[in-house]
Amino acid sequence: MLFSKNPTSRFLLLTLIFVLLFFFSVNINASDPTNSEDDSDDLEQLLALDEQEDQLPEDQDQESSSRFSEAEVLSKAQRIVLELNSDNSKRVIDENEFVLLLGYAPWCVRSAELMPQFAEAATSLKELGSPVLMAKLDAERYPKVASLLDIKGFPTLLLFVNGTSQAYTGGFSAEEIVIWARKKTGVPVIRINTVTEAEDFLKKHHMFVIGLFEKFEGSDYKAFIKAAMSDNEIQFAEASNIEVAKLLYPDIKATNFLGIVKSEPERYTAYDGTFEMENILQFLDYNKFPLVTKLTELNSVRVYSSPIKLQVYVFAKADDFKILLEPLQDVARKFITKVMFIYIDIVDENLAKPFLTLFGLEESKNTLVTAFDNKGSSKYLLQSDPTPSNIEEFCSGLLHGSISTYFKSQPIPDNNNASVLAVVGKTFDDLVLNSPKNVLLEVYTPWCINCETTSKQIEKLAKHFKGLDSLIFAKIDASANEHPKLQVDDYPSLFLYKAGDKDNPIKLSTKSGSKELAAFINKQVRPKDQAAKDEL
Repeated sequence: MLFSKNPTSRFLLLTLIFVLLFFFSVNINASDPTNSEDDSDDLEQLLALDEQEDQLPEDQDQESSSRFSEAEVLSKAQRIVLELNSDNSKRVIDENEFVLLLGYAPWCVRSAELMPQFAEAATSLKELGSPVLMAKLDAERYPKVASLLDIKGFPTLLLFVNGTSQAYTGGFSAEEIVIWARKKTGVPVIRINTVTEAEDFLKKHHMFVIGLFEKFEGSDYKAFIKAAMSDNEIQFAEASNIEVAKLLYPDIKATNFLGIVKSEPERYTAYDGTFEMENILQFLDYNKFPLVTKLTELNSVRVYSSPIKLQVYVFAKADDFKILLEPLQDVARKFITKVMFIYIDIVDENLAKPFLTLFGLEESKNTLVTAFDNKGSSKYLLQSDPTPSNIEEFCSGLLHGSISTYFKSQPIPDNNNASVLAVVGKTFDDLVLNSPKNVLLEVYTPWCINCETTSKQIEKLAKHFKGLDSLIFAKIDASANEHPKLQVDDYPSLFLYKAGDKDNPIKLSTKSGSKELAAFINKQVRPKDQAAKDEL
């Protein structure tokens, strides 16, 4: 994602980086995993245990399953995942053709959320007869092993093929992990031959691509297979019997058909382009998300990387959003492939607050609608009531370029008797750009280490030049205020906006002492005969 050099893009970039880093660094309390008691027999014992459980008598199995709680089911699933350590990691990776490894830390919140999904995926892959061995490593407990395996963050997923690793590029639900693992180990497409197979497939997959071909050959079919192998998230299925295929996509009318199916109101979308891999993948990128996507920590990267760069974010409480969802889906249906609609629970500070901070609205509790143009790095705010009709009008305006970019601003302050005027986004034009006077502006942020020293320096200079009517001293908090003509790369920054040439501010060195700054100011704004007489 590219960002142009302006204040909005800078804060967008910083915030998105903050969001991603936050997801990888929040601490939670978690118990330490237990070590393997006998490393040499780990895998064999675990597999034997599960085979024994699978072979229980039918009546005993039914009685046992009735007593299973969710925790017990999860515990069984996690036993299928082999725990690696400093003794067994090399042997396990070298002796198995495919190893999908989860590197985690006990305190990592994303690791904690991913672990049950990983365990569930392990269960599914075992039931499918997949050759993939699922393993996990406590990278904090075994840092040397983690370093050797190139685990640098938490969580990290790596697929080892005959001992050589490749990065994981799929989704983070159990279904998505299974799809990715099967695609990378030789099963990019599932062939559906019978009605029973089609019915069973529907029970297991929430989203999929169906291809109907009279024969599994030819250029169209090859493009379909290439797309299936290149895509990392969606399960592909193929059929040659139109009646079987119609169970998956009822509106199929001819062979050489491709469509995507999702478990939402906009369930079926047919592909109408030429059968070329790049075109098929582009079609999937623009149509794989639901009409309204709920942002989570696990899908955030996929959302940010969507090719649909105009994204509308709805912040609302869960109960309020339930009422808004259906009419919002109707609005979203009118902007398919042009605008992506995303919902964030406004109560979820981890997700909502970083975005709302961009607008200076981090304390808001009521429903808000914002938008980001990630292609142009601009942001927008719906400033009327968030009704469906207003949201639709807002989206139309975004597409036609009639909505003004939003620049955040603090409330207008009272500058009476202030030696250094406080400038905010709303007053930047009046106090700086349109002022007939020279303006020395300090740009600072509350978290800046060196800003306090510079601020004291500016206060001292303001008192010294108090009698000079042609000069104003001012300051602006760049963390809470924006303006399209304020470009700042570091803090603190000092700019002299000279009367008559406000479009070309002069940047002053913040490393200069008070005397050097006073001399520079004299040279720039005082008549020459007065400047020579003035000393700090």
